[in-house]
Amino acid sequence: MKKVAILVPESSVVQATADPQYCFNAVNQFFQMSGKEPLFDIRLVGTRLSVELSGGTYTVHVDSIISNNDIYDLVFIPAIFGDLDKALELNARNIAWLKMQHENGAELASLCLGAFLLASTGLLEGKKCSTHWGFQEQFKKMFPNVNMQEGNIITEEHRIYSSGGATSYWNLLIHLVEKYTDRATAILIAKYFAIDIERDNQSLFAIFQGQKNHHDEPILQAQDLIENNIDSKLTIEQIADKVALGRRSLERRFRQATNNSVLEYIQRVKIEAAKR
Repeated sequence: MKKVAILVPESSVVQATADPQYCFNAVNQFFQMSGKEPLFDIRLVGTRLSVELSGGTYTVHVDSIISNNDIYDLVFIPAIFGDLDKALELNARNIAWLKMQHENGAELASLCLGAFLLASTGLLEGKKCSTHWGFQEQFKKMFPNVNMQEGNIITEEHRIYSSGGATSYWNLLIHLVEKYTDRATAILIAKYFAIDIERDNQSLFAIFQGQKNHHDEPILQAQDLIENNIDSKLTIEQIADKVALGRRSLERRFRQATNNSVLEYIQRVKIEAAKR
């Protein structure tokens, strides 16, 4: 029987804690209905027996306290919520425990903003990761050595998995069901929970936010110029002239401020306009 732990972090999201349990319990039930033994031993684990979520609105009672003596095959890391820096501070013990689990052979799977907790272990250095599209820029600033996969719903590398934002983590859950069982069971679970099993990108839902949380005034002017002239064929030279910068200076400062080249930014603005 595969041992599955669902970590209940401080400041975590209720649904992202309950849904992995619901999904893998459903697999066990379907196995039993077909005369087979249940495949997964599923446990909620945490640093305390009772963990308050959503400012105390909900309380989750865990099955066991995290321990170095218990090693799991698969560990889920639900989304955290609110002030992410504070949430990571509150979860210092969980971060150390996750690192220990992986070092002892466990696979780790983060759901949505659980990627921030996962990245805090250092295990994602130089590796791929997905998270909610609305927090990708914040993630890249906090963890610059992690290879953020913009738009991806599922990433997988070296026994570490991560998912896109919000309910797209269901696609990762079903992906892991297929890995631990078979394609037929994954399809059955997808049908049961009404999940589009083929969805592999969250870009359709993303809203381009402009990346304007900087203080480089000429670059802000350039961004406004691009956004207000989406139907024009602006050249980099024209933009540089309008904001009184040389082309090379514009391109260098633009990338520093926005993490995009000028041409990438123009393309993203045009795509967002087309989506609207």
